[in-house]
Amino acid sequence: MHYRRIQRVGFEVSEIGLGCEHLEQKSQALVEEVVGAALQGGVNILDVFMPQPEVRSRIGNAIRSVRQQIYLQGHIGATLENGQYKRTREVQSCDRYIQDFMTRFHTDYIDIGMIHFVDNLEDWRAVESGGVLEYALQLKQKGVFRAIGLSSHEPLTALTAVQSGHIDVLMFSINPSFDLLPEKTVIDALFDRKTYEQPALADANPLRQQLYEECARRGVGITVMKTLSAGQLLFAHASPFGAPLTVGQCEHYALTRPGVVSALIGCVSGDEVRQALRYSSLTEEEKDYTAVLVNSKRYTQSGACMYCNHCLPCPQQIDIAAVHKYYDLARNQSEMPATLREHYLSLSAHASDCIECGDCEERCPFGVEVAANMVKAAALFGQ
Repeated sequence: MHYRRIQRVGFEVSEIGLGCEHLEQKSQALVEEVVGAALQGGVNILDVFMPQPEVRSRIGNAIRSVRQQIYLQGHIGATLENGQYKRTREVQSCDRYIQDFMTRFHTDYIDIGMIHFVDNLEDWRAVESGGVLEYALQLKQKGVFRAIGLSSHEPLTALTAVQSGHIDVLMFSINPSFDLLPEKTVIDALFDRKTYEQPALADANPLRQQLYEECARRGVGITVMKTLSAGQLLFAHASPFGAPLTVGQCEHYALTRPGVVSALIGCVSGDEVRQALRYSSLTEEEKDYTAVLVNSKRYTQSGACMYCNHCLPCPQQIDIAAVHKYYDLARNQSEMPATLREHYLSLSAHASDCIECGDCEERCPFGVEVAANMVKAAALFGQ
C-alpha cells in the first residue's frame, strides 16, 4: 500500500480507502470480514456517512482495537427521520449525530468532520451563514475534529468552498464518465444528453479540472467517492463507454487527478476488498484506461442511480437505493434469481408504494427519474 499526504493537516492516508455505505444492514461478521481485509491490506481511511446506529456500532466495534491508526470521515448533517437517512443543516441535530458517531466508534475525536452533501451555492451559503461551518470550526478548535471536510458532487460549489480557505479535505465524485467532456463544455450542459452525443472524448471538463488543481495548490486532499460509478463502469452493458473498465483502471483514473489522496471503494466482501487492493501491484499496462475511453463515441451517467440515498427521506418509507439496486440487477439478467426477488420482497416498502411526490427527484444529484423507475420496478417484481 502506498500513502499520500494531505498537506493542510499532515495526514498520511492510504491511496485506496474504504467507503462503508454498502455495509449498512450487514451482519457484524460481514462487517468485520470487510473491514478486517481492508486493515490487513494497509487501508487506514474509512468514510462513514450513514447515520443508522447499527452500522455505526458494527464498524466501530470492528476497528476499536486500532482506532488510533485509522482516519475516520464522519459527516455533519447526515441524520435520521423516522428511521430513514435525512440531510439537515440544523446545528443541534448535527451535533446529536456527531456525538452519536463518537460514542459508537469509541472515540472522543473525528479525524475529518465532513460537512455533508453540499451540491449548490445556495446550500454552501446556508452552511456558511446558518451555523454549520461555525460549528465545525469550533469543534476543530477544541480538537474534536482534526480536519474539516466537505462532500459534494458539483464542481462550482466545491470550488467555492475550497476557495473559502476553511476546507482541509474534499470528498468528491470522480470517475471518467463524470469527468470527460468535450473541451468547451460548460457546467450547465453536464446533464444535457446532447452534450454526450460527440464523436470522441476530449479533455476533462475545465471546471472540474480547475477544482482538482485548486485543491492541489492549496494542499486540500481529495478523497474520491463514486470511483467505480456504483459498479456500472465494470460491465460493458452498463458502462457509458460501451466497454468495461477494471477496478484498477478506475482507481488509476481517480488517483491520477491533481489533489487526489485516496480513492474510496465500497465493498461487500473480503474478496472485493482484496481486488481493490491489487492496485499497488498492477503494471502500468494493467492500470491504463485510455484505450477504453478514446474508442468511446457516446457516454453519460446522467439518470443512473448511484445508490447513495441522498434522495431520502421518502414519505412512503421506501428505501429508494435498495429498490434501484435490485431493479438494476434483475433487469440485466435473462432470468431473475429467486433469491433476488426474495431480497426485494423483504423490503419494508416497495416500488408500488410510490406516490410520485417528486421530492426524491429534487434531491437527487444524478438526475434519476425515480418515479418512472418505481413504476418499472413494481411491474418487474409485481409489487
